[in-house]
Amino acid sequence: MSDITHRTVQTNGIHLHLAEAGEGPLVLLLHGWPESWYSWRHQLPALAAAGYHAVAPDVRGYGRSDKPEALDAYSMKNLLADYTGLLDALGEKTAVVVGHDWGAAMAWNCAALHPDRFRAVVGMSVPHLGRTPMPPTQLFKALFAEKWFYILYFQEPGVAEAELDADIPRTMRTILAGVPGFDTTAEVVRNRKKGDGFLTGLDTPGTLPAWLTEADLAYLVKEFEGSGFRGGLNRYRNMDRDWEELPELATRKIEQPALFLIGEKDPARAMAPVDLMKPLVPHLQEVRVIPGAGHWLQQERAAEVNAALIAFLKTLPA
Repeated sequence: MSDITHRTVQTNGIHLHLAEAGEGPLVLLLHGWPESWYSWRHQLPALAAAGYHAVAPDVRGYGRSDKPEALDAYSMKNLLADYTGLLDALGEKTAVVVGHDWGAAMAWNCAALHPDRFRAVVGMSVPHLGRTPMPPTQLFKALFAEKWFYILYFQEPGVAEAELDADIPRTMRTILAGVPGFDTTAEVVRNRKKGDGFLTGLDTPGTLPAWLTEADLAYLVKEFEGSGFRGGLNRYRNMDRDWEELPELATRKIEQPALFLIGEKDPARAMAPVDLMKPLVPHLQEVRVIPGAGHWLQQERAAEVNAALIAFLKTLPA
């Protein structure tokens, strides 16, 4: 990946590590949990070759970016300020923002709350559903009652970290290559009881899927051995704070051009109905379900995702 370069920039009072490639209009790529800039390793050179400046930061709390101690440092408001500040640091007025998983939530909110800075948006896996009718953890408790649910398990600081940090090679191999603990459709996850962990009952595959090499996995393991899981988990612990701090999301529509991509087998499809997004994103150009793909979409189906991204970007004004 010699065409991908790395640097660190200062934004919003922290340092963000960036991977970047190419020159041209800026495309900002935001990763999810538990990932890093490396999740975009296939998109960076493809976007560069198509005439764009593609930039993939390690989100705060991950990889080589800063990892603030305070739990509220991981609020959505702080994350969005990282990205508007990143545009400033790069000398850019606007960007197209692309996100996967938690990165998708960040991307949608960038577009909703900073329409002057983000001229178009692509979400992957997680649709834009606006503001829930009550604080998210209350909603999850009402929906899941006594059933185990990973976001509620993640709420208590230190608990999930202890489990996931204990054997990072096993954790990453299980989450990326096996049944992830956020798959509420999987029987092993549905059968969990109070006190179980994110990895309880999950097999750790000996063989990796075709899209993930042992070298890829080793890179991601090294990243989390350096950062731990705390920063990423703190994003989940700010969901109620986000609800309090961003009431405008109850009525705000995303008016920019938009694209949504999701894998046919992505567990997120069972949790977040895509149709609810359409009134909130009136200029949604396409909802594309990629047959046979799971959650790790841009890694699993790099060629299809790259083609969809570039086709969408080409529809935008220069």
